[in-house]
Amino acid sequence: MKVTDVKIRKINGESRLRGVSSITFENQFVVNDIRIIEGERGIFIAMPSRKTSKGNFRDIAHPINSETRQLIENCIKNKYQDLLDNPPQEEDFSQNSEN
Repeated sequence: MKVTDVKIRKINGESRLRGVSSITFENQFVVNDIRIIEGERGIFIAMPSRKTSKGNFRDIAHPINSETRQLIENCIKNKYQDLLDNPPQEEDFSQNSEN
């Protein structure tokens, strides 16, 4: 299975949530809302989940073997680190135009 796209929305703030990611496989299937969390031992990737009526969380989508989990985690962590190392340049709209 080939990862064809990884998108990350960086989240700034005081919580441990650092970003939310989506990952596309083979240009055919996308998994959204993968959370990037700062844990005690570094970055942790949490698959999309929802809270049950009993207060537990259940994954909506998740890899079923360790190789696929490692592939997903590595792709997202590498993209996140690249985003930290090379932040996107913001356009400067503060210039005045003279008419």
